[in-house]
Amino acid sequence: TSKTHFVTVRFGNVLGSDGSVVPIFKKQIAQGGPVTVTHPRMKRYFMTIPEASQLVLQAATMGKGGEIFVLDMGEPVKIVDLARELITLSGFRPGEDIEIAFTNPRPGEKLFEELSLDDEDMQRTRHPKISIWKNIPMDRDKLHKGISELVTIAQTQNHSKIAQKIKELVPEYTGGNNQNAEVIEEENSD
Repeated sequence: TSKTHFVTVRFGNVLGSDGSVVPIFKKQIAQGGPVTVTHPRMKRYFMTIPEASQLVLQAATMGKGGEIFVLDMGEPVKIVDLARELITLSGFRPGEDIEIAFTNPRPGEKLFEELSLDDEDMQRTRHPKISIWKNIPMDRDKLHKGISELVTIAQTQNHSKIAQKIKELVPEYTGGNNQNAEVIEEENSD
């Protein structure tokens, strides 16, 4: 058997990293706008590069294998509020000097991030800002059988049966029929 232990860390958006929203917004502001925001209700959790690094290091030292480590990042931030703040901090007036343009979420993109699936599964660690989300491992034979059944069902191209089988294997699976999708559909129909 392998002596390797695997642990996972769950990141929020890492401020200042490549592809992070802040450098993108700064560039759009420097170019005179518009600042593009996916949706007015979109929210994200943020962490700094040092926090992300510490999370990895702490997880490596605390992990026994199979855990998912999550940093307490406080409350999620509305992306439109972040855009307004950055425009203001740059010496401009949002909506007057620099416009905010809303784009539509990409397929599968959520309005709200979920850091854990169930708060009851969160366990505190010796670090005051790091918790462990313990998921219940699935029996390997059951997983292999379920995947084989899923492959067979997929060949029928029956989407509802495929989604039903995935839901059996991954109870948290929503298949796009979640609160985020409903909010987007509701607001797009107005």
